[in-house]
Amino acid sequence: MSDRIYNVLFLDTGNSVRSIFAESIMNRLGRGKFHAFSAGSHPKGKVHPLALNLLQRLNFSPEGLRSKGWEEFSGPSAPAMDFVFMVCDRAAAEVCPVLPGQPMTAHWGVADPAEAQGTDLERLQAFRTAFKELESRIAIFINLPIASLDHLKLQERLHEIGRARAAVEVEPSSPSA
Repeated sequence: MSDRIYNVLFLDTGNSVRSIFAESIMNRLGRGKFHAFSAGSHPKGKVHPLALNLLQRLNFSPEGLRSKGWEEFSGPSAPAMDFVFMVCDRAAAEVCPVLPGQPMTAHWGVADPAEAQGTDLERLQAFRTAFKELESRIAIFINLPIASLDHLKLQERLHEIGRARAAVEVEPSSPSA
């Protein structure tokens, strides 16, 4: 069993919802095995209020969460990443930054809940759905036998995780939940 801690970077466009969710989930579920970060190609400059609200309701600390650009992770003093996941549903078309080391990459696109229209309840459901999709993928990822998989097999598994659609059961609730 390896005591190594893997660095994981989640990228999206605005770094205000999806990558923030993924960073929070990974740092909780993967504690002791993974250290997660997040960034965006065009950061919004702040975390979306509904994202913060949902995280707090799920007992995630918002401490340290902020919207930032991916250039923070491309310089010589940046931590070397082992894995980089693009969680933007349109990120496949974006040019990724050059990062130190040779991280394994995969596209795990999730619809942007910040673009959801409708009632407060419908918008909140979009945030919950994005959270659950990311939580499901991250749970699969952190349980992979990373140290025992060869590079090609691991890359294949990362892509499979990104193609998998989570069975997201979202229970109805009040807009304040």
